[in-house]
Amino acid sequence: MGCTDPLAINFDSLATQNDGSCMYSSEIISVITSWDLPETMIETSGLILWDERIWTHNDDTDINLYAFDTTDIQNYQSYPLTGTVNTDWEEISQDNDYVYVGDFGNNANGNRTDLKILRIEKNSLLANSPVIDTIHFTYSLQTDFSPTGPNNTDFDCEAFIVTSDSIYLFTKEWVSQKSSIYSMPKEPGTYVAQFRNSYDVEGLITGSTYFENKNLIVLTGYSMLLQPFLFLLYDFQPFDFFSGNKRKVSLNLPFHQVEGIATEDGLMYFISNEFFSYSVVTVHQKLHLVDLTSFLSHYLDEISLNMIDNQWQGQLVIYPNPGSKKLNIEFPNHLAGMSYKIFDTTGRTILSGKLHPEKRSVAIDQLSPGVYLFVVDSPENIVKKFIRN
Repeated sequence: MGCTDPLAINFDSLATQNDGSCMYSSEIISVITSWDLPETMIETSGLILWDERIWTHNDDTDINLYAFDTTDIQNYQSYPLTGTVNTDWEEISQDNDYVYVGDFGNNANGNRTDLKILRIEKNSLLANSPVIDTIHFTYSLQTDFSPTGPNNTDFDCEAFIVTSDSIYLFTKEWVSQKSSIYSMPKEPGTYVAQFRNSYDVEGLITGSTYFENKNLIVLTGYSMLLQPFLFLLYDFQPFDFFSGNKRKVSLNLPFHQVEGIATEDGLMYFISNEFFSYSVVTVHQKLHLVDLTSFLSHYLDEISLNMIDNQWQGQLVIYPNPGSKKLNIEFPNHLAGMSYKIFDTTGRTILSGKLHPEKRSVAIDQLSPGVYLFVVDSPENIVKKFIRN
């Protein structure tokens, strides 16, 4: 157990299981490019990528969803959710069949009793005849509904994700500056969203995007002084989202009230900010592109390798693992003569050779302690991870 992320300042090369203890140096990044958003999207508050377009919505009274692409944002399409009311739509999410819109903004007095998420059937939405049902909820920890005054509650919310069977809310906590996770079913009904855990993000969480098969979530947020940031959650235990790596990356966008976030590949992210004006500061609504490759590519590459490893795990066996002197290799006959390489965690080739039926072992006593990859150059692209202790 220990910190397994090579990018962390306390990386433990001998650790084989992530215990969530990784710590990181402070980072601030700039966006790659930005686009102006139309006046109709002045309060853009959530983003998803679907149907080869970017979708967003406003957070006050407007009942439309808007779809566009970056080649011609002004040529957007409007999709009214007829029959609904926008009390405070703060986030949009999706699964294979539905789009979900969170009407759960609660910063006015912290005492809303009509918190809900709209569920819209995707095909009906594209046909401009949306079929909509509703998920109603309250928070399990909220027992006092006395008005708190504006921006003075820990039961505000602007971020949620949808999994195979549940919805997970990430709260925006004005008092504690933490974010708490609550869960409930994703089927229509009335629920008490159950508290799972919380983490001190030292800011206000405003958006989320989720790669379920990669155990990766990226949250947007900002400080009380409107310094925006991204909060990266990855390599966590299933549905225990604060159990893995937690890394905060600041954005060089002062006074930008970042809201929505969406990605297709887990490396390049669209984020949006709504219009903001105070005193001499005016920030117009925009869409931005952010590159997180340097922060996440190593993790996503390793996940992909592990998926390949799992797929072909019956084809080749290496042992003992961990080991210190010799790595024994058992393989089927059709792999004989195939080339192999051993890589360290930086991608550097350490050893290479060929699989020989008469010599099924490799000396590893000269390797430094750490994690390595044993890669066979075969049609199966076999990859095995081992530890030199």
